[in-house]
Amino acid sequence: MTTPPPLQLSLAQWSFHNTIFAGQMDRMLFAEKAQAMGFEAVEYVSRFYATEAQDSTAFKNIVSEIKKRSEDHGLNNLLIMVDNEGALASEDETQQNQAVENHKKWIEAATTLGCHSLRVNLTGGPEHDAAAWVRASIAGLQKMCNQAQGSGLNIIVENHGGLSSNGALLAQVMQGVNLPHCGTLPDLGNFCIRREGDKKWPSLCIEQYDRYKGVAEMMPWAKGVSAKTYDFDVAGNETTIDYHRMLSIVKNSGYNGYIGIEYEGQRLNEEAGVLATVAMLKRINEEGQHKL
Repeated sequence: MTTPPPLQLSLAQWSFHNTIFAGQMDRMLFAEKAQAMGFEAVEYVSRFYATEAQDSTAFKNIVSEIKKRSEDHGLNNLLIMVDNEGALASEDETQQNQAVENHKKWIEAATTLGCHSLRVNLTGGPEHDAAAWVRASIAGLQKMCNQAQGSGLNIIVENHGGLSSNGALLAQVMQGVNLPHCGTLPDLGNFCIRREGDKKWPSLCIEQYDRYKGVAEMMPWAKGVSAKTYDFDVAGNETTIDYHRMLSIVKNSGYNGYIGIEYEGQRLNEEAGVLATVAMLKRINEEGQHKL
């Protein structure tokens, strides 16, 4: 029996969002934490540096420090997940252009860090008109890709709630943009299309897209994968997502890049949740059923 190749696993900074926001973990020790846990690659979250991002000098300094720390700990910087920078999918051209402008500093930061991608959100669009949302999303992404042209960065979209979690619609957007440096970041857990009262998370999800169908629809454009986990049973399997099935979908797409660990559970502490996710993925891989 052929031994399956080792998985390429990266650590998403969001896995420690509770402890970072609570002041129990220094965001600047992320690289040290990742190395200590056995990771060779990391993914950053813009929210943790939002204050510095308002001042160009402070932002340049902190990005330089992040780069130094990642180099000191032998880590590959893969991407930055950018949030709260405007309505990229808005039908209002002024709002859309402002969102593109707001992302410029993150394009520069990701380039400095040596990342391959910048993750953006298709927010602010007409959520009750799918065709209009697709058109606005295509326009916004094309502008973002033009802005990033020459940087070597990919502009990638995560299924991050609302119509962006409809895999078929996001595939239409990718087809419409049709640029080699535009792609997706399939999150194996984010498939809530509508929440109670049309509110945002953490409101109750009342309409969810088929996660397995959605991932399969997104994988042709995938330039990363987020392995979202919430909890585990006594056998070490994720309780809400069939990871044997998910990893088959990923493998069958031909994807062989990094899989980012993004733990969001509550029962286990964040470090334990990350380690449980790693153990599960390695076990499935070692079983030889999913040679990624």
